[in-house]
Amino acid sequence: MQLVIMAAGMGSRFGGLKQMEKMDEAGNFLLDYSIYDAKRAGFSSVVFIIKKAFYEDFKNSIGKRVEKLIKVDYAFQELDDLPEGFKVPEEREKPWGTAHAIYAARNYIKEDFIVINGDDFYGKDTYKVAFDFLSSLPKGSKGHYANVAFKVANTMTENGSVKRGVAFAKDGFLEKLVESSIERVDGKIVCSPLSGDKQFVVDDNALVSMNLFCFNLDIIDHLRERFPDWLKQNINVPKSEFLIPTVVDELVHEGKATMKILSTTSKWFGVTYKEDKPGVVKNLADLVAKGEYPKGLYK
Repeated sequence: MQLVIMAAGMGSRFGGLKQMEKMDEAGNFLLDYSIYDAKRAGFSSVVFIIKKAFYEDFKNSIGKRVEKLIKVDYAFQELDDLPEGFKVPEEREKPWGTAHAIYAARNYIKEDFIVINGDDFYGKDTYKVAFDFLSSLPKGSKGHYANVAFKVANTMTENGSVKRGVAFAKDGFLEKLVESSIERVDGKIVCSPLSGDKQFVVDDNALVSMNLFCFNLDIIDHLRERFPDWLKQNINVPKSEFLIPTVVDELVHEGKATMKILSTTSKWFGVTYKEDKPGVVKNLADLVAKGEYPKGLYK
């Protein structure tokens, strides 16, 4: 099984390429911890989705040490990676979104896989839960997907809003996933759907997606089919995004897939804003001190 890491974002709110921010004394990045956890859970290869312009820096800072431990491929998420007949509008600057990121890796994904954000820490148990789910499926399964969800209160930052997919589930399976901007306002957690729909309030225990999805290989076929249709409607909307939660929500409602909601004992943390970094550094140091990770990680 493969680990697919979305690491193409420049991290404009963070102020740089946050995937290359050193987070411990040994110079490791959050990506290093993700790969370490995935490898010990049983994943056998990793696909990094990056911008072509960052390839040399990325390979020299992260790839060179990871390649010694696990099979590595690099996929490039570029604006001009579009289906035949489509052209990038002059005003387009923003990447096409998370579903396009997986689409960009279509030639490197060869088996069931999980996809994660490159700037999030998901924890050891999360990868075990994901690996166990995919391992339990019959070979060649289609449309049997899962999401490892976290309590919303454990995924927020004091330094601004965050984007999360709010999960509405029944009997352990997803019914609806609403990609939203989330922020605590006057003690309440307010969700503003990116679609422009009406705001709603959730409690601290509401489950949200952190873009850790477990997919069968058939998701690639769905993305190939749906991306052109999405472009016909949205290509001239400068900030529109082709998003994983939106595609999943459509497939579930069309009866073409199920999305199981999995729970984890791990606690998420990550760097959305520059001010988040000190807390992440401390959390990692505490985990190393407790013996959950070796000092130096790969040494």
